[in-house]
This record gives sequence, structure tokens and C-alpha cells, in this order.
Amino acid sequence: MRFRLTDDQRALRDGMRQLLTRHFDGAALRAAAQGPARLDRELWRALGDAGFFALRLPQAQGGVGLGLPEAVLVFEEAGRVLLPGPLAATQLAAGVVPGAATGETVVAAVDGALVEWRAQADVVRGDTAGAVPVRSLDPLTPLHRVPSGTAAEPDPVAVLLTAAEQLGTAARVCELAVQHARAREQFGRPVGSFQAVAHLCAGMLVRSETARAAVYAAAVTADPVDIAAARLLADEAAVRGARDCLQVHGGMGFTWESEVHLHLKRSWVRTQRTGGITESEEALAAALAAGAA
Repeated sequence: MRFRLTDDQRALRDGMRQLLTRHFDGAALRAAAQGPARLDRELWRALGDAGFFALRLPQAQGGVGLGLPEAVLVFEEAGRVLLPGPLAATQLAAGVVPGAATGETVVAAVDGALVEWRAQADVVRGDTAGAVPVRSLDPLTPLHRVPSGTAAEPDPVAVLLTAAEQLGTAARVCELAVQHARAREQFGRPVGSFQAVAHLCAGMLVRSETARAAVYAAAVTADPVDIAAARLLADEAAVRGARDCLQVHGGMGFTWESEVHLHLKRSWVRTQRTGGITESEEALAAALAAGAA
């Protein structure tokens, strides 16, 4: 299934890609990953000026007045470049927390037992009493763990935006794998000419496009069951895609000169957000059981 973007949606996606290319290219990503996790406030305000956080806020409240399909497009672009920061939490706080919509205020949120970017955020939604820092697998996603308690019901919008970021990673690692397979030569031939490598790349593309159809459809219907299915497909496309991309690159993919391993680490961290994979599996299983009854 293919979704045809409107001219305005295409312009929004392309404009966001250009903005991120200017402010957070591959060199900036690798440099950020080698130092302490730090939120770029200038970039955050640039996102606010571009309407990233106010995208779904009604125009009457000073927002852009668009919907979930457009939010998915910009979050997909953020996922492609591994843009750091509590993006979903800040967009969900637009219109509720002063300054969130414009990028002047960075908002984090407690998500189950974890909270991302707690120390760098201006506002943290949820109870963080007793929170302790934990070592994050992703060098660009600092984490704190909060004491065990009753987890809040995941917000379907947050689930979908996480799926959109995973979709961005899935698409990006597929591109990286294909580029490397075309350029890298062994035994006088591009490695992409070997069947094993070609099959890896083909599998990445199939999973990425399947996840894209599911995520875009869920953005249109906003149905929690569709969102749960999209989340599962996007998580698989991102994690398996990043692992297969590493396989195509070999040892080069683990070096700090490459962004491939960063995609795998971020995709693993994202799988723990908004109830994690298990929550989406349970929601989808319950819907299927109810339909069969």
C-alpha cells in the first residue's frame, strides 16, 4: 500500500529535512555521540520556530493546526538523523506547558520506570522523586530510573510518534546499507552483487516499507489498535534493519566514524518507551481476541 502525500505534506517533510541537514548532519551526530549528552538549545529553538512542537496545536492557540499525519512525517525525519532530545514529550506538552510550543522550554516526561533527559529538561511531567541516573545504551539519550510504581496508560499519540522515529531509522539504515553495498568491493566486485548481501538489503526494504504503510495508516485512523500494530512493525524494522546494516558494513559499522551502531542503540532504547513492545502486543492481541469472539 502506498500513501500519496499532498503538496503541503511533501513541502513540510522536505523543509524539515533541510532544516535538520543544516543543523544536525552526520558530522554533528558523531561529534555529539563522543561527548557528554548535551541538548542543543539553539537547535531546539530552531525546531520551535519551524513549528515542530506546535504542529498539532490549534491555530487559535498559536499553533500550526495540523494533525497526526503531519506529525508523523516530521518525527520520521527526526528519526532519520537520530535527533536527540525529548521530542515527543515536548510536542505533547505544547499548549499545556508555557514555552513548549516555541522551543523555549524543554519538556521531559516519566515513561514507566524511566525518564529521558531529566537533568537537561526545564520541566519534567510526572513524579521523579527518588530518580537515579542509569547508564544508557545510547550515548545521546541520558536516562534516569524512577522508583517502581503504577505505570500510567501509554498515550497512543506518544506510541505513534515513537513508531515514526523508528520508521525514520529503518529507512536510513536501509539507505546506508545499499550505499555501502554498492561502493564496497571484494574480489573485484561490489559486495552488493553477492546474494547474501542483496537478500539482507531486500529484507530491510520490505520491512521498512511495510512499517511505513502501517505507521501512515495509523496516523490517518488514529485507532489505538492500528497504532499498536504500527509500533510493532516499526520496532522490528528499526532494530532488525540496524542489525542487518551492521552485518553489511562488517566491523566498520561499529566504529565511531560510522553512524550505523548509533541507529541500533537508539532503536533499542526506543523499544522501551510508552509501554514497550509488550504493551503493544497485548493491545493487539486483545483486539484480535475480541474480534474472534
